[in-house]
Amino acid sequence: MDATIVSDIENHYPVLLKEVISVISPQHGGTFIDCTFGRGGYTTNILKYQNTKVIGLDRDIDSQIIGKKIQKKFTNRFLFKNLNFGNLNNLKLKDENVKGIVFDLGYSFSQIKDLKKGLSFNSNGRLNMKMGLNNFSAEEAINNLEGKEIEKIIKYFSDENDAKSISRNIIKERKTKIIDTQELVKIIEKSKRKKNYKIHPATKTFQALRIFVNQEISELIKGLINSAKILKKDGVLAVVTFHSLEDKIVKYFFKNLSENKSISRYQPEFKQKEILFKMPLKKPILPSKTEIKQNSPSRSAKLRYLIKQKNVFEIESDIEKKFSYLLNIEDFGLKL
Repeated sequence: MDATIVSDIENHYPVLLKEVISVISPQHGGTFIDCTFGRGGYTTNILKYQNTKVIGLDRDIDSQIIGKKIQKKFTNRFLFKNLNFGNLNNLKLKDENVKGIVFDLGYSFSQIKDLKKGLSFNSNGRLNMKMGLNNFSAEEAINNLEGKEIEKIIKYFSDENDAKSISRNIIKERKTKIIDTQELVKIIEKSKRKKNYKIHPATKTFQALRIFVNQEISELIKGLINSAKILKKDGVLAVVTFHSLEDKIVKYFFKNLSENKSISRYQPEFKQKEILFKMPLKKPILPSKTEIKQNSPSRSAKLRYLIKQKNVFEIESDIEKKFSYLLNIEDFGLKL
C-alpha cells in the first residue's frame, strides 16, 4: 500500500493536503466524506489506505467526470454524488462509520478558468458564476435586485469599502442590461475611490457575487451542522477556508461546540450538557512557505478541525442566529 502524499489528478494541488490527511488519520480506516470533491485531490489520497471508503460530494456536475474515473478504480470504496454539501444529511449513512468529513471551500483553477462559469474578473464571458444546482445567476442578480440590496451583498459578503458607489453605478449602467464580466469590471473600476491597488479592484465584488449566487453562507452553515450530527465518536470535522468571512463562521461554530458554556450569552437558559467536541488547536493550521511557493493561491488558506467526543447525533448551536444578518441577505435571491 502506497500512502505517499501526492496528487496526480490533472496537476491539481489540493491545499494543505499533508496537514488534512494527518488530521483525519485515514490509516485507521472508516468512511470519509469529501464535501468539496472538485478534482479528487483529497479523495485519491484517502483511498490510498485500504480500509477506507469515500463519498465525494460536489455541486459542479463537471466533477462527475473525475468521479467516474476514480469509481472505476475503487468500485466498492468510492461513491460520487452531485449534491450541495449543505444537504449531506440526505445521504443514507445509518450504517456508515463516518470518521472524517472534509471541506475545502476554495475554487479550483479549472473552475476559475472556465469561461462558461464567469467566476473571475479575468473572464471574457457572461456574468454567470453558477457552480451548479443554482436558482439564479450573477447576471440576474445585478440586473434585477434593488440598489440597496446589491450594496448589502457587496458590503457584507466582501467587506468592500466602496460598495455604495459600486451599487449606485451598477443601477445607473444597467439601463442597458449588464451581461458581460468585463462590463462589470469597468463599472467597478470607475467606482473605486482609490486608484492604486494591492489586489485587483474587482476582487471583492466578484467574491461577494459568487457567495450570493451560490448561497455559500447558508450552505456552509447547514453543512457544518449536518456534519457535526453525522460524525461518529472520534470522527474529525476538518475545514479549509480562504477568506475571513468563511473563517469567522467556522471559527465561531467550532468554538461554540467545543466549549462547555451556555449556547449563547443571549440565551443563558440553554446549557450545553456535555462537551461534545474537542478543538485541539485554537489557532488555524497555515500552509508552509514551500506550499505557498508551489501553489500561490494557498497563501490565504486556514485549516481548522474538531474531534467528536460522543456518539450524540443531535447538537445545539446558535450559529444560525449569530449569522442571521448574512442569511437574510442571501434571501434577496428568493425574488429572482
